[in-house]
Amino acid sequence: MLIDTHCHLTFEPLDADVAAVLQRSRQVGVTGWITVGTSLEDSRKAVELAGQHENMYATVGIHPHDAKDASEAALDALRELARSDRVVAIGETGLDFHYNFSKQPDQKRVFAAHLEIARQLDLPVVIHSRNAFDETLEILDERGAGLQGVVFHCFGGTAEQASLLLERGYHISFTGVVTFKNADTARQAVQAVPLDRLMVETDCPYMSPEPVRKQKPNEPALMVHTAELLARLKGVSREQFEHSSTETAQRFFGLP
Repeated sequence: MLIDTHCHLTFEPLDADVAAVLQRSRQVGVTGWITVGTSLEDSRKAVELAGQHENMYATVGIHPHDAKDASEAALDALRELARSDRVVAIGETGLDFHYNFSKQPDQKRVFAAHLEIARQLDLPVVIHSRNAFDETLEILDERGAGLQGVVFHCFGGTAEQASLLLERGYHISFTGVVTFKNADTARQAVQAVPLDRLMVETDCPYMSPEPVRKQKPNEPALMVHTAELLARLKGVSREQFEHSSTETAQRFFGLP
């Protein structure tokens, strides 16, 4: 059993036939899914979808790309949506200074607002951080006290950065990027993360892992390739890794 802790099952083309996507996933042992919201409307879709499928849960959030559109009314609506019993975290939220689709002050404002919602509702937070590691940590250090939990998803930083997150009690999640030939830095970071802080995800429909990197779209069934590599990097059997990563995900997200 594995849980895909970060997927986008509301995104095209996966949303066209979610039942078939989940069937292929179950056939290879990926039997739980957390579909992640990236805007108010997408978060609504994620909650609705999660309510239709056993072992599927949702997060609600406004991605830093869309922070410019996050009015106070939108954030209030997000807070109310997060009260659903299918919602297990706030996010994805954070900072993306690679694309800067939203101005950095807007990203910081909306990130801080998400942390406050998470604190109010006693939910963990799913962090997106790209080209903004120091700034993300600065806001978490200033505003993150009392959070239920923090996970940096799709982690591609260094082992030293991973250690800074671990020192703060945070979790780290890896995608199929760790299987890419040029991902030595990410693989070194895996070595720094203990199994009880490590989760695995697809971030589908993006970033199919090797050896199926050319397969588009990515989907939860393909996560077995990432899990296989992570098990080897951690020096444990596939079964041990599955047990550990599932237990970590259940504990972090409060899953049954």
